[in-house]
Amino acid sequence: MEREDYMRLALAEARKALGTGDVPVGCVVADRDGRIIGAGRNRREELKNAVRHAEIEAIEAACAAVGSWRLDGCALYVTLEPCPMCAGAIVNARIPTVVYGAKEPRSGSCGSVLNLFEERYGHRPAIYGGVLADECAGLLREFFDALR
Repeated sequence: MEREDYMRLALAEARKALGTGDVPVGCVVADRDGRIIGAGRNRREELKNAVRHAEIEAIEAACAAVGSWRLDGCALYVTLEPCPMCAGAIVNARIPTVVYGAKEPRSGSCGSVLNLFEERYGHRPAIYGGVLADECAGLLREFFDALR
């Protein structure tokens, strides 16, 4: 599969958040063979928990699937640029590749506000941004337009 195919799976996860009132962000983690081993969506409103971001959900599922906190050889695909908390989780899980869709100008930690992956942590994933960015941003725009 191509990056766009994985991002479409992340978009499908994001759409699941719409019914709960959560910001529609979705994420999938693929192993080195390209199999999806983790998926998640924002669930902060649903679970009334500030840390229930899509990336956290997907990383937890992937760790459970492989039986380890290390996700070496995996790639994370998320519809919105990760925040500082999620960037920290990516570093701690040792995920080598991060692919995101839309930029997050207020809290994006892959270059929009700062790039936490350029800091002197012991792990620095490769970052690929802008994959299906228009579609990812469009879903977010629709959500926020409906709130207004």
